[in-house]
Order: sequence, then structure tokens, then C-alpha cells
Amino acid sequence: MNIQELNTALVTLIRKKQELGQLSYNDARYDDVEEELHDLEDEFNDNFGEYLEEVLGDVHERICPDTDVLLPTAYLPEALDAQGQVDLTNKQGVWVEADAYPNKEARLLLVPNPTRLILSVGKNVREEVWKA
Repeated sequence: MNIQELNTALVTLIRKKQELGQLSYNDARYDDVEEELHDLEDEFNDNFGEYLEEVLGDVHERICPDTDVLLPTAYLPEALDAQGQVDLTNKQGVWVEADAYPNKEARLLLVPNPTRLILSVGKNVREEVWKA
């Protein structure tokens, strides 16, 4: 697995998602950008899905065994800042039942620069649970 290609594809995908999120439904470009995003998601899942699904399966088994693994693109944040980093809020990523944090809202998030999975619990816990 070429980790640099994975990271670059991840950044491209999140930037496109961010671009779409900044458009209103009435914007003439909305449908085109949405189509570009779907194409990027399909390409990302085709190129890196098998690898990331195995990683996600391992992470889920360790951290949140009662939660189903989704497609890797479900774990993406909504946006990146100018430095290519994610402002981790407790509303991004996939909701999971983390065994170490019972009765707390936990989320798994796939972020770039470097490519890693972050477990986010509430407003204070940000735990790197896997790094490419």
C-alpha cells in the first residue's frame, strides 16, 4: 500500500466534500460538484477500500466490537483547514459504541496528514487508534 497515495487521495476527497458543503442546492455547480465527489468516493473505495476495510475491521474489533464496519468514506471529516488538518469536533465521523467509554458518544474518524484513525469521545478525548 502506497501510504502517500492514500493520503493524497484522502485530502482530495475531503476537499471536494468541503467544496460541496459550501454550495447551496440552488448553485448551478452543485450537481457537477456532487457528481465529482461521488466519482472520487468510488475511486477511493476501489483503490483503498479493501486495505482500509481490513484496518477498520481490526480497529472495530479492538475498540468497538458491537458496531458494524462501514465503507471507509463514511469515516471522513467534513473539511480540512488551510494546513490540511481536521478541526476535530464531536459530530464528525462514524458513531461507535466504544467499550472503553460506555454510555458516551464516541466517533471514529479517518483523517489525513498523516493518515490515521482518531477515536473522538465528547469534547475532550481524541485518541489515535491507528496510523498508516
